[in-house]
Amino acid sequence: MKALFEDTFLKALQKHASIKKAVKKKVDMILHNPITVGEPLKGNWQGFYSCPVKRNFIIIYLFCEICRKKGDHIVVDCADCKQRDDQTIKFILLGPHDKTYGV
Repeated sequence: MKALFEDTFLKALQKHASIKKAVKKKVDMILHNPITVGEPLKGNWQGFYSCPVKRNFIIIYLFCEICRKKGDHIVVDCADCKQRDDQTIKFILLGPHDKTYGV
């Protein structure tokens, strides 16, 4: 499984450095089994998955294989979609639950 980290995710990780170990643990779990660890999102977040880190912190990510299988790649419209292998996970956002969905 290949992991890609968006700049927004990396900036949030720096901002919330106190949970860095917990985030790394969750990222490793997601990379090992992205479908069962995360929860598929709906509505404006169609195609994305979320995974809780601690209390109200979440990770939002894409799993390219499932995104394409469900046809969500048309909605998500990643600029680099055609260049990415199916076994790619893109980590998009990290942060407090309510603020992260509000981005």
